[in-house]
Amino acid sequence: MPRTILRLPAVLRERARSRSAHYLDIQQGLFTAPVPIGARAVGWPADELAALNAARIAGKTEDEIRALVAKLQAARKAVV
Repeated sequence: MPRTILRLPAVLRERARSRSAHYLDIQQGLFTAPVPIGARAVGWPADELAALNAARIAGKTEDEIRALVAKLQAARKAVV
């Protein structure tokens, strides 16, 4: 199954966050790091965005979201 990579404007729209708040969330472990898709381009897997948005909607704590972020990033390494 192909995975969709979303660029920053689409991610910010889906999250309803500003650029600075988005990158602060990444720093604090509340959102996954970007995936390099070119020499100067990055994006985020759409399924990770959906999982993190669902966790927020479900009222998960920041610690639970950090655990989800760690799980999602570990899953990236398992894909070959």
